[in-house]
Amino acid sequence: MRKETVKQNGALFVWHSDEGDLSALPPLRAARLLFDVFLIAEFEKSLLKLKKDDCVWGPVHSSLGQESVAAATIQALRKSDKITGTHRSHHQFLSKVMHHVLMESWSPLDEPLPQEGKEVVRRSLAEIMGLGAGYCGGRGGSMHLRCAEAGFLGSNAIVGGGIPLATGAAFAEKWGKTEGVVISFFSDGATNQGVFHEACNLAAIWKLPVVFFIENNHYAVGTAARDACSVQDLARRAGSYGMPGHIIEATDIVGLHRLVGIVANSVREGSGPCVIEAKCYRDMHHAGDTLGSSYKYRTREEEEEWLAKNVRIRFPEELIRAGILTKEQIERVLRLAVENVAEAVEFCTESGSPRRVRPELWPDPSTVCEGLRSKGLEWHATEFRERGDFSRFCEVKFSDAISTAIGHWLEIDSNAVVLGEEVANFGGGAFGATKGLPSRFPDRVLNTPISEAGFVGFALGAAISGLHPIVEIMYPDFSLAAADQLFNQVGKARHMYGDTLQLPIVVRTRVAVGSGYGAQHSMEPVGLYALFPGWRIVAPSDSFEYIGLFNSAMRSQDPVLVMEHYSLYAQKYPVPTDSLDYFIPLGSARVLCEGRDVTVITYGAMVQKCSKLIDRWADDGVSVEIIDLRSLDPLSIDYQTIGRSIRKTGAAVVAEEAPRSCAIGSRITADITERFFDFLDGPVARLTSLDIPNPVSRVLETAALLDDEAIFSGTKAVASRCWR
Repeated sequence: MRKETVKQNGALFVWHSDEGDLSALPPLRAARLLFDVFLIAEFEKSLLKLKKDDCVWGPVHSSLGQESVAAATIQALRKSDKITGTHRSHHQFLSKVMHHVLMESWSPLDEPLPQEGKEVVRRSLAEIMGLGAGYCGGRGGSMHLRCAEAGFLGSNAIVGGGIPLATGAAFAEKWGKTEGVVISFFSDGATNQGVFHEACNLAAIWKLPVVFFIENNHYAVGTAARDACSVQDLARRAGSYGMPGHIIEATDIVGLHRLVGIVANSVREGSGPCVIEAKCYRDMHHAGDTLGSSYKYRTREEEEEWLAKNVRIRFPEELIRAGILTKEQIERVLRLAVENVAEAVEFCTESGSPRRVRPELWPDPSTVCEGLRSKGLEWHATEFRERGDFSRFCEVKFSDAISTAIGHWLEIDSNAVVLGEEVANFGGGAFGATKGLPSRFPDRVLNTPISEAGFVGFALGAAISGLHPIVEIMYPDFSLAAADQLFNQVGKARHMYGDTLQLPIVVRTRVAVGSGYGAQHSMEPVGLYALFPGWRIVAPSDSFEYIGLFNSAMRSQDPVLVMEHYSLYAQKYPVPTDSLDYFIPLGSARVLCEGRDVTVITYGAMVQKCSKLIDRWADDGVSVEIIDLRSLDPLSIDYQTIGRSIRKTGAAVVAEEAPRSCAIGSRITADITERFFDFLDGPVARLTSLDIPNPVSRVLETAALLDDEAIFSGTKAVASRCWR
């Protein structure tokens, strides 16, 4: 037996600066690096004191000990470059926003900090303290910082959560030919998260201008990286994706500054993504001002060893020894940092022991729900139309309506891009939903790897960077593989970041209930997405509805789930002849047929099922009014239309194909009861499928699903006022 040693594609480099690098550092650059280091350290020390005074609500993940990572990296970038961060990102945020507002010529050696710089310190502190003067109005706090104009796309409390977002933002930079670079900062622990690997793979495939920056401080809370990672040099993982990896000690601030400059220029020129691992150390425990050694997961000796080489101590000594700055100049830079942090503390708090938050700076409690969704300005000039507004129709298959609507938007919106598994294969995806589009738009209908978390997070980063992603999740069940990105990230982003971004993301998914695909491909996703108020949800019931609702979804600046049912795909329905530019308003239900005895509330494919029973109910003397909800997220359910119907009929049924525990009927029935109790003759009925995972067996699946007989008899019982 014979074996060969195979060379990996991605090279690994270890970097060290030398005396020549230090002596070549211009005094102004040295002073600016030093100012950032001192400013971050003083800011974090003051923040920890304020936490002790109960002026900070929630955790404080201090970046003490990691100052050099931010200072060295940010000052090696262009102002237009972008970054994302983690829960421990105060240092990167301060450096990035300060670098954005200060002139390149500003010198801390002989100039006061300009007013714009003072505002950065004040507003950063205010945000972490949850105050209205903060960058996100206090919504984000310590872990969810954002300043789009400075290129800080967002820090993230979920370990690894921001990595795919950075990858999508890098795609947008490449798309726009901006020469921009995106750096994603994250910790050693994040390299064990699946999204790290999914994002690295996507970035490598598409050669995106992104740097994956591992801030390896050796501990994830109290678990040492050596116990949690299969390799100790985490940059080695870059080789798995054909990327170069770079390793450097973060205490080598001059070397790190030069390395980032070299790497950023290479990435800017099209070399593709890479990984940098900066080995560093956090001074304190995971959160707060207690030493990690107090919890016995590391030793006091280890802490003292790292503290002795911290840049706060080491870098000033090196600058004096090299004759770049004098002791007096260094002391002035330190005073400047201390004074401006103290001024920010005075701005945010009242003097005393302990200090107290200035009450006038708290956000107005009445604004707590603001910014959950867009202000609706995108609808200002929209003319909404219903089918009665058209005179000529032609029959179009539901699946063709999908591809037609998507193709129309690819034609009129140059920033629209389609992402998903197999969307560019077979001439139109696995189910024909992108029929004919791959050949027409080869660079905009893009196959992704099987990595839902990666490409959903990628879509978020692309969307907040100016693109308009249309994402296909092949089956709704696969949403669970992307749950963090869909719900912790996309669903919460606008409100969490203080309404500072737009989220034009459309997610399409095909419900396979009733097709024999079994428990893990037959999810009905409405109940899951409805848990997160940032999402809008629509369920078109025919081709006309699909085009109108999809158009509205594409105009929305909020994320929209478009739920497509497989049973509709092959069916033909009328659509307006030669007209694709009509919009059905989100949040508007339609009355399919009017009746006197009972209101049936339903959506999607169930609309067709219920419609086929109208004559049968009529033969039994039951007059049924059917409402197609169309919009299903709780904030968009059209209770005006429902209320008008119930005032007339006095009875209601909510019919859904979803299993009972996954259905939204319980919420709808509760709301109906609260709103229209005086008009009801009895309880609102819920008709759902059985509360079990869908079996594959044709017979068992049929037995599990809500069928025509159950809809007919249940509705008749409610109409007869004999619902149990």
